[in-house]
Amino acid sequence: MFQTEGTILTNRRIKASYYHLCLEVPAVAGIAQPGQFIHIKCGDGFRHLLRRPVSIHGIDRSRGCLELLFEVKGSGTAWLAERKGGESLDLLGPLGNGFPIEPGYQNVLLVAGGIGIAPMFCLARELRLRQVEVIMLMGAKNKEWLLLEKELKDLGIVLHIATDDGSLGHHGFVTDILPHLVSQNTVDCLYACGPQGMLAGIGKMAPALDLSCYVSLEERMACGVGACRGCVVGIKDSAGNIGYKNVCSDGPVFAVEEVVF
Repeated sequence: MFQTEGTILTNRRIKASYYHLCLEVPAVAGIAQPGQFIHIKCGDGFRHLLRRPVSIHGIDRSRGCLELLFEVKGSGTAWLAERKGGESLDLLGPLGNGFPIEPGYQNVLLVAGGIGIAPMFCLARELRLRQVEVIMLMGAKNKEWLLLEKELKDLGIVLHIATDDGSLGHHGFVTDILPHLVSQNTVDCLYACGPQGMLAGIGKMAPALDLSCYVSLEERMACGVGACRGCVVGIKDSAGNIGYKNVCSDGPVFAVEEVVF
């Protein structure tokens, strides 16, 4: 982990309240892995005292760059959306534990809900570089909130879509069609990131799916390094005993059977 400054190369609005930011930060890009995040100082003053966690959306080690995909939700991300090329960002990273990828994986299924597509796209690119076949199940409120459809297809990913209002793809939730996709395809592992309700639904059906499953959790974070204990989540061991771990330092990726939703 480094505390360092990165230089913004580009920062643009891509759709609705979503922004794509490219950041030159060689020290972090050189060791970052899919599933990790960076903790960014967004503004000055008491209102912006706490850093904001942003998932790593892309890694270009040859150029020393990270890509970030974020949604404007409050004053911190609104400040970040206004940054211009050439400006610097103070950040900590890479933080957390990324997605485990076994060498023998040949076919995997990724599930992304909303802004959960940010780390899942990074994982998808890494898997395709390893010649792993990828199916992506992506959900959103409606077709206007879907992201990266063309980019995913360009990677050779088989894409399935679900929208809450039925404006594109399946009318309903990604969890409605997940069991069918698993039953109809060879799947070595399932990875997911999105709203807690979606992840909880996957957790309930995980035993019947009978495959390895990892989820990336989204929680409010203060320190980002496990010191403040502000982002703890219930975790159960193999005997069913429940304890607590930090999403920031022990996660954000956990085996789904461990998480108490």
